[in-house]
Amino acid sequence: MVRTKQGIAAAMTASLLLLSACGAGTTTNDNTGGAASPGTNGEASASAEPVTIEFWYGLGGNLGDNMKALIDKFNASQNEVIVKGVVQGDYTETEQKLQAAIATSNVPAAVLASNHDWARRGYYASLDELIAQDPDFQADDFVPAFLEQGKVDGEQFFLPMYGTTQVMYYRKDALEKIGVKPEELTTWEALAEAAERMTVKENGKTVFYGWEPMWGSGNMIDAALSRGGTILSEDGKTVMIDSPEWIETWDAFRKWIHEDQIMRIHHGGQGWEYWYKTIDDVMKNRAAGYTGSSGDQGDLDFEQLGAMVQPGWEGVGEGKPVASALLAGIPAKASDEQQQAAFKWLTFFNSSENTAWWSMNTGYIAVRESALEDPDFKAYSEANPHSRVPLMQASQASLPFTDPTGGKINDALTIAVDKVQIENIPAETALREAKQTAQAALDQVK
Repeated sequence: MVRTKQGIAAAMTASLLLLSACGAGTTTNDNTGGAASPGTNGEASASAEPVTIEFWYGLGGNLGDNMKALIDKFNASQNEVIVKGVVQGDYTETEQKLQAAIATSNVPAAVLASNHDWARRGYYASLDELIAQDPDFQADDFVPAFLEQGKVDGEQFFLPMYGTTQVMYYRKDALEKIGVKPEELTTWEALAEAAERMTVKENGKTVFYGWEPMWGSGNMIDAALSRGGTILSEDGKTVMIDSPEWIETWDAFRKWIHEDQIMRIHHGGQGWEYWYKTIDDVMKNRAAGYTGSSGDQGDLDFEQLGAMVQPGWEGVGEGKPVASALLAGIPAKASDEQQQAAFKWLTFFNSSENTAWWSMNTGYIAVRESALEDPDFKAYSEANPHSRVPLMQASQASLPFTDPTGGKINDALTIAVDKVQIENIPAETALREAKQTAQAALDQVK
């Protein structure tokens, strides 16, 4: 990868050191309440009509409920802005709908989506001026790696709303049954061995799976990075996804899914349907565990389940999965009034109090370091040790890949992973085809 893990590791290590003083609630850095919108004198006329804006987000289930709760809290906290939440099917659908909205100039004021290439094309508004006008913004209070991910060519186009990384969730009874402790599963090889022992087959058909990776390229990229793979060469000129580290990793998963049948994936369906089917398998005792988002924690029963960091590989070391920020932006075609209102909403959401509340209720990682200082969050993390796992993993994580081709390398990986996970095509074949496509796209931007 062109960008390495060191930046996020340093930032999140600092956050981990603060974990013993975690908090959610009262801080001096909070942007909640009736603070003036950027560019106003702070005195809203009693007769002035509030500015109504749309905020698009692709969250369902517990996440959607929590988002609505914060929108309601914001609307009740002041009388200058009214946020109308518009739910989309998922993150991808949000971006697709936004693309159509930009084409018709009928855009929302804020959107839980980010696209660096679109920002360069002028589709998103730069936030630098709005930030400069807001004395309560306090950039140094954000987890540096998360805030940095919202920058495009040095300008702040997106704000981090919450951090995420994909961790491992397991049934406590399934591991206890085979006498394995979660702390022993430090490698994928050890996990596969345990998965084989936990798998139950009847008449040659698996009826209880030892593990369920999540559909898509995310888990597979994480595992390849953990083996030492990179997406691009150090100079950024060569696509490296057909290296032995990638082929061996992806073919191991192909074998576990299709040949050994100790793992499986759910795929397809509407929106997050595949995701919730995976969770249901574990919750309803059809699988021993799965790899999923830190944000799943609000949907899980931790009387039955535990959480652990992603493993590494034998002879390589600890896992290096990606930890990334979920970012929100303001479309450039929104009016100045709408942009100011949107900024007020976004900074309310990621205030120290609210980012800590979001973390406790969803499992996602708080984006402000001051959120870790409140005794409520400290008490919560002590009572719910699974809540510490995302922070523990983020301390050793890789930075998300920034695709210099505007998404064509990521698209090639998405096609390749379906061939391996769904079609049982050898990883070497799928990855070398993807390499050709991705390299051609990369050559066009050099």
